[in-house]
Amino acid sequence: MNTNLQTVEWVWLDEVQSVTLPELARACGISTADVDELLEYGALQPLPTGPSEADQRLFSADCVTRLRTASKLRLEFDLDLFAVALLLDHLQRIETLERQVRSLEAQLPTRH
Repeated sequence: MNTNLQTVEWVWLDEVQSVTLPELARACGISTADVDELLEYGALQPLPTGPSEADQRLFSADCVTRLRTASKLRLEFDLDLFAVALLLDHLQRIETLERQVRSLEAQLPTRH
């Protein structure tokens, strides 16, 4: 009996955590070269680092979800990386607007 077991790794990420470029690429199912290209387009921004960390680019873990979504859409619709860069920008804007709406809704008086 030949069974193919696949290990699934779960990590709870929040925006205060950081991930390295290889971790980001692996978590999103894309190559590090693709992440580098998205950096060139300005679609991703590494976190500011100190002099001791200058050789290792770190990213906020909150970009993982956006990059995963954009990566899936890239595969589904056969998009190039420039289109993915545009998608990432729009996904960021949507997240920001959704946070603003939730914040404004929380300020509304409750209806009885």
